Amino acid sequence: MAAKATAKLMRVLKSDAAGFAEEWRAICDRRGDTVLDVERDVAKIIADVRAGGDEALLAFVKKFDGAKLDKLEVVKEEWDEACDRVASADRAAIGKAAMRVREFHRKRIPSSWEMREEGGAYMGQRVRPLARVGLYVPGGKAVYPSSVVMNAIPASVVEVPEIIMVTPPGADGRIRPEVLMAARVAGVHRVFKMGGAHAIAALAYGTESVPRVDKITGPGSVWVATAKKQVFGQVGIDSEAGPTEVCIIADRTATPAWIAADLISQAEHDELAQSILVTHVKALVGAVQEQVTRQLATLDRTTIATKAIKARGAIVQTRSLEESIRIADEYAAEHLVLAVEDPERASKSVQNAGAIFLGHYTPVAVGDYLAGPNHVLPTGERRASSHLSPWRTS
Repeated sequence: MAAKATAKLMRVLKSDAAGFAEEWRAICDRRGDTVLDVERDVAKIIADVRAGGDEALLAFVKKFDGAKLDKLEVVKEEWDEACDRVASADRAAIGKAAMRVREFHRKRIPSSWEMREEGGAYMGQRVRPLARVGLYVPGGKAVYPSSVVMNAIPASVVEVPEIIMVTPPGADGRIRPEVLMAARVAGVHRVFKMGGAHAIAALAYGTESVPRVDKITGPGSVWVATAKKQVFGQVGIDSEAGPTEVCIIADRTATPAWIAADLISQAEHDELAQSILVTHVKALVGAVQEQVTRQLATLDRTTIATKAIKARGAIVQTRSLEESIRIADEYAAEHLVLAVEDPERASKSVQNAGAIFLGHYTPVAVGDYLAGPNHVLPTGERRASSHLSPWRTS
């Protein structure tokens, strides 16, 4: 009974079946089926914030974030009190993650350089931090202190003079203590209570209390993504990121339970998240389906994850590992897991991926929270995009 129930959750595609190429192209074109028709509404929100400033912002915070506020900015006393409430274990975990992310991003900073040629020609490149950046941290369906760390530390490492963070408050008008603790550890200078398209508009154009920034980074809902798209040009953005996604390539050495856990770890983010398994091992197909059903039954966010797995998850059965890599490369995943016997060798054949997780003991969660590389990655556009960068060159 369990296998039959699971089969209904994850569709199975076979690479040698008629019509596979068309079905796979549709999956790879995930941007088209996730964008809601919010362009007009977002444009109006942006226009209202530009015209109405803080007054419009406070009205939108009440309408969309569900909080009635007198002031938008988190004051020092509130920030201090929130940090004091964070458990010591959580404080240590945030600190360790911040340390590792900081170490990784120090190595990413490009160098300025110059050269002189005979005849007096002089040219080069100067790398400078942006003057002010705005970080969007989601907060509607879950709490994301890790997104604070990943967004803020690259800017802190290159010594951006002013790092501004926006995040939706709860109905009580407060921000979760863990998020404010992460902001302090990561080097954020100011925090504002607001989310959605109105927060993006405030960062892009400025209001009486919210300073205008040079670049906006961070993931968010379709409203946030659409707003970033509309203000691009007036302000820089990291990317037009969509819902999170993972693609796992697995061979006979993979553990079905671990594969299922990685698929679900992304599916629980959002109903529009996409989890894909590509394998040439027929036995894995049914085994992973069974594990997905078992693990979903124990999950706190089972409704969200089940919707994502059922609507947008898929298992692709291929004829060889080489074909699996080629097919996954067409997908160009935000997170690519190589659950294979020789992951380093397999990785050399990968051209398009945001973050590559090598082997059976490197789950996506390690990269999302602790390893060091940034988890703020473009989705659905890995062929032409790169990682977060809070600097400019000239």
